[in-house]
Amino acid sequence: MRVVIGEDQALMLEGLALLLERDGAEVVGRAAGAPDLVRKANAHRPDLVVTDIRMPPNGADDGLQAALRIRAEHPDIAVLVLSQHVQRSYATELVERGTVGVGYLLKQRVANFSSFSSDVRRVAAGECVLDPEVVATMMSRTRHDPGLERLTPRQREVLALMAEGRSNRAIADRLTLTTKAVVRHVSHIYDTLGLEPTGEDHRRVLAVVRYLAE
Repeated sequence: MRVVIGEDQALMLEGLALLLERDGAEVVGRAAGAPDLVRKANAHRPDLVVTDIRMPPNGADDGLQAALRIRAEHPDIAVLVLSQHVQRSYATELVERGTVGVGYLLKQRVANFSSFSSDVRRVAAGECVLDPEVVATMMSRTRHDPGLERLTPRQREVLALMAEGRSNRAIADRLTLTTKAVVRHVSHIYDTLGLEPTGEDHRRVLAVVRYLAE
């Protein structure tokens, strides 16, 4: 797996590079600013870009915007954005642009490297991975949605795990259910949210975006 890292804090940058290399990745580029991140992604065409959301030159969401630009120009490059704090609008913007090969994690997750390594590989493999704390914040902030309010507690649990990027089988394992039971819950979620059967994957994305929306 070839990786380009975007991070303006030198210690964090080198720490990420060291951890990823120890896990077998090849770090082909390091960038301390968003414009350089885009240039290096274009030059190296890595499998994955890992970037802080807040980066120079403006110190705002430059890293996120760079990641979105990279994905727009190279949809085959997976992107994993890191943040110090939960930002619902950032997660929503990331997911609304597509849910294949994207991730949003809090930086504190890097400390648990076995879990972080697993998440990195899931994103690189094309999955959508959202930090559980981000998902919990989304759930607590979106219950004013009438459709979401009609979901049962179990259905909320299933939807939260869907938003983390978990498959039906993974959700079944986490909640100690059968896969068939999870499929039934997912179907009821679609019905409750009024999502018409226009394709399973499409409805899954719509349900997650609805969940993360303002």
